[in-house]
Amino acid sequence: MMTKTKIALATWNRREHFEFFSQMEEPFYGLTSRVDCTKAYENAKALGISFFIYYLHKTLAAVNACEPFRWRIIDKEPWCFDRIDASATIMRKDETFGFSWMEYHPDIRVFEKKAQAEIDRIQGTTGLLTRSFPDENLIHFSSIPWVDFEGLSHARGFRYPDSCPKISFGKMTEKEGCKTMPVAVHVHHGLVDGIHVGRFLDTLQALLNG
Repeated sequence: MMTKTKIALATWNRREHFEFFSQMEEPFYGLTSRVDCTKAYENAKALGISFFIYYLHKTLAAVNACEPFRWRIIDKEPWCFDRIDASATIMRKDETFGFSWMEYHPDIRVFEKKAQAEIDRIQGTTGLLTRSFPDENLIHFSSIPWVDFEGLSHARGFRYPDSCPKISFGKMTEKEGCKTMPVAVHVHHGLVDGIHVGRFLDTLQALLNG
């Protein structure tokens, strides 16, 4: 069962950072990097798991391991969730997509079963919003396997009080036997700084190498 804990803002060492960036019209910023997915691709194929599901699971594992990525803003106050799930965009045959909800589980086989069921469900529907799901304990996840991008921006409604990280992967390319993918990370600066994004990316790379 997912739970959340309110952060004591009065004694939080990030209080000034939180208040400063929270008053901005656009408090999100983004970084783009690359990850080596050579070993991850081999592992996914050896396990018979979809590569998309495999690296989504590793991404969620890294998110849940890095506490600032579990912080959210609810009614203008900071909270920490004990588990973060994913809302991933799922493509259909007609080239539309729907928003999914995939609950994180540390066991990749358990996660795979749930994720594949959600993918199958989305592909049998139409439209964008095909189910209800939580607003806060999520990452917004997308894959753009057609583009080896070097930068990425997102459509955002500034009036909507969003604080969920947005993580996107691009096209996998290979050079001299090494497979890599671009990854873009967008986060709320009131919660997550550059050092935290760096730690997340290091954790993600270590998990992909595992």
